[in-house]
Formats: sequence, C-alpha cells, structure tokens
Amino acid sequence: MFSGIVEEMATVTALRRDGGNVDFTLTCSFVNELKIDQSVSHNGVCLTVVAIDNDQYTVTAMRETLEKSNLGLLNVGDRVNVERSMLMNGRLDGHIVQGHVDGTARCIAKEDADGSTYFTFEHEFSPEMARRGYFTVDKGSVTVNGVSLTVCNPTERTFQVAIIPYTMENTNFCHIEVGTTVNLEFDILGKYIARLQSLA
Repeated sequence: MFSGIVEEMATVTALRRDGGNVDFTLTCSFVNELKIDQSVSHNGVCLTVVAIDNDQYTVTAMRETLEKSNLGLLNVGDRVNVERSMLMNGRLDGHIVQGHVDGTARCIAKEDADGSTYFTFEHEFSPEMARRGYFTVDKGSVTVNGVSLTVCNPTERTFQVAIIPYTMENTNFCHIEVGTTVNLEFDILGKYIARLQSLA
C-alpha cells in the first residue's frame, strides 16, 4: 500500500525482456535502503525488488502489467516516479493507493494557471466500468503516474488536475505533454462503494 506521495524519480538504466516479462533496472538515492522482496511503486505500479547490485535495483513487470500500464513504453534513461510502501505509524499525506493500476489515460491539454499547471486527461469509459467504480468525482482523489492528486472538472471520460511547481519539479509531470500516456488508479473507496451497491 502507498500514499501517492512520490519520493523521487528513479532513472531506468537497463531493460531485459524474458518472454512476456520485462526486467527493469533502475537507480535512485535510496537503493542501499532497499531489500529483496520489497514493494516499490513505479509510476503507480507496485513491483517487487528482485535484485540489488552496484547502486542499482531490478524489478520485473509481467505481461498483464505491461499491457495495462505505461511501463511497456519505458526506455533506458527515462525517469520514473518511485515510492516505497507506506509506513503504518505515520500520517497519510496523500490517499490510499494500492499500486494496482486500472489502466492508462492520455494528456489532452496542458495550460498555465498563474504558476501552477492544469493537465487534462482522457481515459476509457463505459457504463460497466462506472458500475465497478472506475470514475472520478469533483474534489475526489485519483492517482496519476503514482502521484496522489485532487480531481477538478470531471466528466465521463476526462478530468483535470492542478500541479504545483514543487510537484512539477520533483515528479515526471515535468515530462508530460499533450499526447503523453500516464498510469491511472481510481480511488479504492469508490470501488468498494460501487461493489456494495451492486450487491444490494
């Protein structure tokens, strides 16, 4: 479980394909604090550390993860938002993020807002998805590339988020442009409510 408060950006240093899986090797400042089998969020995707060597660590993404997320688009040199699993003895600064990406969205607009930046994202929508809790609500939470954000101006297929300068500088939002594909995780609370309603 994660909070959506990104610790930093890790850099992809190597990729290795093994059948339908991909091993990603990355480097970041806290590699020496990691352990084998530890969970780390990568652009919002929970992956397990499988190797640590020479200030680098390796995680494996299976075919389903690559198909549902933007990890399959990564190349050597790309920057990835990373967060270690949440400690249960502290404040929850973001919101409850599982690291189970629901799919991807595409940036369709980017505009300046007096120092901050508004991003508009478009995602797949169907009545069935909505019944399962895959939707956004105004002032609700959403996770984009592992970043916990507040929703503005939601429609069936789109929503906006406002990115402050600190977040822009310290996450890979600094690389997001119109047309960029991002990972999306809808709020788990909405999914539970939708499931309860379906059983009523």
